[in-house]
Amino acid sequence: MTEKETMKDYEAELERSFQILHEGDVVDTTVIGISDEEIAVDLNYYTEGVIPLEECSEDPDFSIRRDVSIGDEIQAMVLDPEDAGGHVLLSWKQAYDLTIWKELKEDLEQATHYKVKVLEAVPSGVVGYLKGIRGFIPASQLALDYVSDTESYVGMTIEVVVITADEKERRLVLSAKIPELERARAERGEKIGRLMVGEIVSGKVERMESYGVFIDIGDGLIGLCHISQITNKFIKSPKEVLKLGEEVRAKILRLEGDRISLSIKALTEDSSDKEEEQEEYEIPKEYQVPENPESEEADESPFAKLLRGVKL
Repeated sequence: MTEKETMKDYEAELERSFQILHEGDVVDTTVIGISDEEIAVDLNYYTEGVIPLEECSEDPDFSIRRDVSIGDEIQAMVLDPEDAGGHVLLSWKQAYDLTIWKELKEDLEQATHYKVKVLEAVPSGVVGYLKGIRGFIPASQLALDYVSDTESYVGMTIEVVVITADEKERRLVLSAKIPELERARAERGEKIGRLMVGEIVSGKVERMESYGVFIDIGDGLIGLCHISQITNKFIKSPKEVLKLGEEVRAKILRLEGDRISLSIKALTEDSSDKEEEQEEYEIPKEYQVPENPESEEADESPFAKLLRGVKL
């Protein structure tokens, strides 16, 4: 570092030390001391700053000993430029509140995943803190299905995304259902990836619609057999040939994304083709070769003799 650069740094530091702080100013500080009741910070000012415990965080799970370390850089808001002890009284949580909502809105846009501990159950949902802000998770957003027993979630740590970040109303709403849906889709994709077109599967008819039936083929996978793929006969409704809960076998016709297209009639067609291939036809007597040519040589037809290589 040159002497010129050293002088510039010294001048800047000297200028900061002579600045006058006002209530509401947000300043950069460095943690220089920690006690059970407060945090002492360096302001590059003629006196130190103090952040009382109650001005650290809104999060009830916050621990001044666990969550703060010497050397941490903290932005804090000036509450009193000079308190009774001659220090600058500061608030970490109020300065934090000015910037955190911008972050939460970015998290909403980017669908960022976070782990949140559920601290309490409230009417129609639960509460947890994300980045020091109280977040509400509706019962309808706790799992894939609606959760009626929200008390059972207290103490659990769940994965969430932000679905509402309203700074004006100070309203933060989270969802644990969306991450679960993403995991379920990913798992389904992996399972479908193990299937092959042309593979024969078995399952139960789980649902019947006018356009076809949904078949549970196991491992959490459901395939659709369109009405045109149920039978070779014309039918107006799947109910004409199938029953709910009936065990069926089907061939996989297509795998498109997370959709499985099945065909029941394809197995009937395959079976018919094999029967045709294996069907035996009766050979006319005049074209049959005798089992004992020597004893029946006299009765043989010319064609039979030709087959045996007999000279006519």
